[in-house]
Amino acid sequence: MKRFTNQQRLLGGAAAAVIVLGGGFAVWSMTRGPEAPAEAVAEAEEEHGAGEALEMDAARIQAAGIILAPVGSGSLSAEIVAQGTVVGTPQGEAVLAARADGVITGVSLRLGDSVRAGQTVALIESREASSIAAERATAQARLTAARQALAREQRLFDSQITARQDLEAAQTVMAEAEAEARRTSSAAAAARVSGDGRSTGVVSPISGRVTLSNATLGAFVTAGTELFRVANASQIEVQASVSAEDAGRIAPGDRASITLPEGEVQATVRSITPGVDAESRAATVLLTVSGVGGLRPGQAIAVRIYTRDAGTTEGVSVPEEAIQTVEGRDVVFVRTANGFTAAPVIVGQRSAGRAQITSGLTAGQTIATRNAFLLKAELGKGSGEEE
Repeated sequence: MKRFTNQQRLLGGAAAAVIVLGGGFAVWSMTRGPEAPAEAVAEAEEEHGAGEALEMDAARIQAAGIILAPVGSGSLSAEIVAQGTVVGTPQGEAVLAARADGVITGVSLRLGDSVRAGQTVALIESREASSIAAERATAQARLTAARQALAREQRLFDSQITARQDLEAAQTVMAEAEAEARRTSSAAAAARVSGDGRSTGVVSPISGRVTLSNATLGAFVTAGTELFRVANASQIEVQASVSAEDAGRIAPGDRASITLPEGEVQATVRSITPGVDAESRAATVLLTVSGVGGLRPGQAIAVRIYTRDAGTTEGVSVPEEAIQTVEGRDVVFVRTANGFTAAPVIVGQRSAGRAQITSGLTAGQTIATRNAFLLKAELGKGSGEEE
């Protein structure tokens, strides 16, 4: 038998070790796969959550109280924030006053009740009503007598019994009686004299609701006393106060918006006062609203007016509450056909509850504003389920 020397045994063991290590490396390389670049991994981790879609129909959006609003164009410097008051238009508010001295004998409506145009809301018993009714009755009697006299003179003239001047005199009396009848009838109608001639009526010229009531049954009032005030909530406008400097930047037709708990109400600048108030040193901007939404006469609101250079200024602006932070990045939830998409954005300056978006959004897109944090929570819930 051939014997191996110590040197030969050492060389054989080393060769076996090389073979074993080489085979193990080959198996590890085959199972590991290609290594991803470090930059790609970092980018994937950074964009986690951004651009993801959330399915949500209109019913769920409304149930969650999520408010939608369009993205406005222009920088914050092109916006003017002003305090405004909701008022009735000249056709949307009416003051109902007593037309004569007297005692209130009837009140048919109370504060908050609905009223129709031409409806009588109170009755005032008055001596003036009796006088007007008496004059009307007297004028009607004279008119009847004048008609009869004219008819008689016409027959006599046709029979060549009387002269023409007698017929012409009867025609003159008839014309005077007609004029007096018209005058007394108009006076009675203006005073809203009742059929029995005892009372005058307080009548609403517009439809709406009673917003003020000072009428007390049995109280004595004088002519001109304000008894009721009626307003039509659908006939409103907004008066906003701005500084003289800002007034020079505003023009009729400029777009405006009003933020309410129910969402944004769009408006348009109708006119601007040429001067400023002597006490407040402010000019008044009159706004016409597109749909009254939750606006009520007398309500104080904040108005945002987009000036003429808003459309030519780069960038868009959104309410600050629309911006959410997902995985360390600012996102805005953009409305899609099936729900929302978390769009990464770059935020610029912030002012008066608004934020400038320099990248990531375009004007006209619809986004979630109030309660947008609920979408962030829903997005985080989905990410947790995937893990």
